[in-house]
Amino acid sequence: MMVKKIVLAVLGLLVLVVAAVFLLVFFNSPGKLTSLKNQQGNTIKGSISEKKFVEIGGMEQGMFIRGEDRTKPVLLFLHGGPGSPEFAMSEAWETQDRLEKEFVVCYWDQRGTGMSNTKELSPKTMTKSQLVEDTIEVTNYLRQRFNQDKIYLMGHSWGAYLGIKTVQNSPELYKAYLGIGQPVHQKRGQKLAYDYLRNHAKKIDDQKSLKKLATFDPEAPAYNLLLEKYGVGIRHEGPSLATMIKQLLFFKGYTFSEKINAFKGMPLSNEQLDNEDFSNDNLLESVPELKIPVYGLHGKYDYQVSYQLAKEYFNKVKAPNKNFYTFENSAHSPNYEENEAFYNAVKEIKDQVENQ
Repeated sequence: MMVKKIVLAVLGLLVLVVAAVFLLVFFNSPGKLTSLKNQQGNTIKGSISEKKFVEIGGMEQGMFIRGEDRTKPVLLFLHGGPGSPEFAMSEAWETQDRLEKEFVVCYWDQRGTGMSNTKELSPKTMTKSQLVEDTIEVTNYLRQRFNQDKIYLMGHSWGAYLGIKTVQNSPELYKAYLGIGQPVHQKRGQKLAYDYLRNHAKKIDDQKSLKKLATFDPEAPAYNLLLEKYGVGIRHEGPSLATMIKQLLFFKGYTFSEKINAFKGMPLSNEQLDNEDFSNDNLLESVPELKIPVYGLHGKYDYQVSYQLAKEYFNKVKAPNKNFYTFENSAHSPNYEENEAFYNAVKEIKDQVENQ
């Protein structure tokens, strides 16, 4: 009888905790952006901070558009994943040295992600070619709205793969391309990561992890968890995955239903887009040349997407102008782990491009 009472008490406590978290998330989901403010906490005159829905590729898709000066050059940011919206993290860790100081930045939720994961979405339309077309449509919307002939394109992880394919397709639309954690040949990169994990586990005598790495399986949970454990995955010593999830849960720019759609969109996007076509594509062969300036920004400790292969690619790709920036204290997310150094690198790139 006593055991039954204890079990019921524990279950009751769990229900209360879940209900409390639900209410906290619900009341932190107004679905609105705050204005951009200066160091004194005042709204910046002439700035823009809006949530926008636009008809893209036959369906309504959502985006956040922010900039301290709406006359500045436009930058379209392509999030990673696939299916992982990043603006919640960008906003949570931003300082006054933010991309919005130099650009009008558009954080678009790609087809199947967040605000763009709606009932009208057909999973069959979630293909690389369709997302390239969507990216071009978003680009043209931004060009027309802000009266700019060309814009900047920046991608992170999967977004960098989508970005480089878009630039290859339509270089005339862009001033420059910036790839953060650039995938080059993911199948080879995963083997390099597996070899590193095994060698590191042997070096520190981590027998438990060695057993989990007995066979090569980049889809196994153990593989991805070890990337994080050894500081060579999403982050090196920066914000934890749990912290990133927390930022998405309590992000005020999404409504409660949009947050649900964001989490539902992650496995959907991975299933549809993180496929053999992506894994086997070797950019050294498929994209050996680009007709606009290209820049790589990569964390030295990144094995989520190979730093070694990205450095090799940006060294070999033919382009009018190019550079590769190494971030010494980051893994896959230098834009969050070293935001000041990242801002300085992007500002340097922008100054070079604008003065060409």
